[in-house]
Amino acid sequence: MQRHPALANAEDSVLVVIDPQEKLVRMIHNREEVVETIVRLIAFSAIFELPVVLTEHYPQGLGYTVEEVKAALAEYNPVLKRVFSCFGVPEFEEALLATGRKRLVVTGIETHICVSQTVMDALHRGYQVHVVADGTGTRKREDHEIALERMRQAGAQVVTSEAFIYEVTRRADGEEFKRVLDLVK
Repeated sequence: MQRHPALANAEDSVLVVIDPQEKLVRMIHNREEVVETIVRLIAFSAIFELPVVLTEHYPQGLGYTVEEVKAALAEYNPVLKRVFSCFGVPEFEEALLATGRKRLVVTGIETHICVSQTVMDALHRGYQVHVVADGTGTRKREDHEIALERMRQAGAQVVTSEAFIYEVTRRADGEEFKRVLDLVK
């Protein structure tokens, strides 16, 4: 069946997890939801074999990836950066190119800074982008909402984690669906 090109799929998606670090997570207003969503998306990625690219922004000052997220990863190998857009470090784009995929599913911190700048640069490079609204966070709710709207206007698909999960899953049968149900319940 031919599907709308804005719908996510398992074959062309890569999960990008931006800076879920100790000091940053403590400051954001919706921290529990964001961390839970990131962990859920990592678990979901394992079911459908989506590659995961993790970044950390200046970990010496902001701490390392929070333990809940680290524990969910099959491999902890973050791309380290000191710039806001992940595309500012060659290792990030190299990691994306190595996956051979052109659809980024973006989650992380902070929505209006590193997430937004990365999304805008991804769109500029021709990637399709899905920003997971409940998997991104900021210190101020207004910054989060305005950043989501700005990314949407620039061409990103703003989705919830559950909408993304069901788009990729496509069917309500089979072993994968049973595993997905455990994540969304």
